[in-house]
Amino acid sequence: MTDPTPRLEIKNLRRSYGGRQVVDDVSLQIMPGQVTCLLGPSGCGKSTTLRMIAGVEMQDSGTIHVDGKLICDTVFRVPPERREIGLMFQDFALFPHLSVADNVGFGLKTGTKAEKRNRIEDLLKRVDLLRYIDGYPHQLSGGEQQRVALARALAPQPRIMLMDEPFSGLDNRLRDGIRDETLSILKEEDTAVLLVTHEPDEAMRMADEIALMRDGKIVQQGAPYNVYTRPVDRASVAFFSDANVLEATVNGALADTVFGQFLAPGVPDGTPVNIVFRPQHLRIDFDRAGKGPRPTATDGAPARAVVERARFMGNESLVEFVLEQDGSRLRATVPNVFLPQPGAVMWLTVRRDRCFVFPVTR
Repeated sequence: MTDPTPRLEIKNLRRSYGGRQVVDDVSLQIMPGQVTCLLGPSGCGKSTTLRMIAGVEMQDSGTIHVDGKLICDTVFRVPPERREIGLMFQDFALFPHLSVADNVGFGLKTGTKAEKRNRIEDLLKRVDLLRYIDGYPHQLSGGEQQRVALARALAPQPRIMLMDEPFSGLDNRLRDGIRDETLSILKEEDTAVLLVTHEPDEAMRMADEIALMRDGKIVQQGAPYNVYTRPVDRASVAFFSDANVLEATVNGALADTVFGQFLAPGVPDGTPVNIVFRPQHLRIDFDRAGKGPRPTATDGAPARAVVERARFMGNESLVEFVLEQDGSRLRATVPNVFLPQPGAVMWLTVRRDRCFVFPVTR
């Protein structure tokens, strides 16, 4: 039977600097073998949260528990070196004067010399660097140094791994492979992982659960699919991708737009709303002697638009439009090559089930 106790649990953490609330009532639970990503823009409090869990910074209030045991509140505090928490940062911070073996073994405080050597060799084999065991950091590439840093962090078998933008310094071609390798090893070790990043793609690729953070608070939390497809507000949509926005006012639980009416249940009359949708959900149709597709319940009413610009982006094409009716600018992404000429007239529709209606907050 699986133990329901979280490996890491933080409750109501708060931290302020100079009167500014940097971390504001943050709570999380992470189970063994689970990867949770703390995702958000720079300055939202992600790294401060990580430092409080690591023990290098004290919270103003709140508690931190490991396997159900309190390790820190505002009175009691287990020192960082006794928390059984591993750390990985953007700066690999390998010791240049130590060999690869000695770097990996640096955190091994118990065991015989032979036991330590076996652990070092096992980890280097798993990151495919056993051949460099007697080499030095300056002889390795950036990707290889990152894998040594991973092996060093895993050597003491930490129950929890904290990772702060650990892959951001790597070349794009290396990043995906090293992320996948890292994730595989951490899962094998049954380590609870808290990964901090500002890159949505990284969070979607690595996380079992995403905690979206903004202005010191967690604004949404859940599986990547749910966070992406059920955003809580306009900013949450825009953080993961470009977003098109239509402005409207609610009347009788309906919002009128150039694409027809959108349902706005429970929103009071007179409330301004934003109808938000992603570029890949804007459907393009050709103009046929001034006529477009027929309105449908799924796609609503079509709207005429003029192509302003089209660019090929590699896997897709980005087409920018100006709506004839109100001058709004919208973006559409289309798979493969689709490059209509500027000035071309086309018709646009948008799937109702891919749109989000949010009241405008001032």
